[in-house]
Amino acid sequence: MAMRNREDNHANSEAPEFEEKVVTIKRVTKVVKGGRNFKFTALVVVGNGKGRVGVGLGKAIEIPEAIRKGKEDAMKNMIDVPVDETASIPHDIIGNYGGASVLLKRASEGTGVIAGGPARNVVELAGIKNIRAKSLGSNNKQNVVLAVMDGLKQLKTPAEVARLREKSIEEVTA
Repeated sequence: MAMRNREDNHANSEAPEFEEKVVTIKRVTKVVKGGRNFKFTALVVVGNGKGRVGVGLGKAIEIPEAIRKGKEDAMKNMIDVPVDETASIPHDIIGNYGGASVLLKRASEGTGVIAGGPARNVVELAGIKNIRAKSLGSNNKQNVVLAVMDGLKQLKTPAEVARLREKSIEEVTA
């Protein structure tokens, strides 16, 4: 009994750090010999607003269970996002996934988040406050979210670029 309480407390202590948003819930059907089997899939984005974000997909017979599984999957697939001093991204980038492409452009202080629904969920939970995003190609919510994640994975800070090129930060930023 005591062991269970500790696990519950651990789960509760982790909850306030990460925020979750359900992007989409779909009902899927599998036709079998005896009829149709219905299940739900939930696309969930989890982030701490400080540069860590993840996306997960959960499938279950009931919606709350699908959301819980999606959140667990998102926690496993977390990435670190470099955010500069203006709460924007270090450079412009295009993320691709399937038929979806998303253009992520850095923005100056005070611009806010200019992005469509699925892309907005990801960048807000990542802690990016100033960004412009344009969805190109497919409007499939899952592909758009994964394209944004692809773009965020490709981001590099000036320090990382300088290290890779074996130059100083001043040479890279000039």
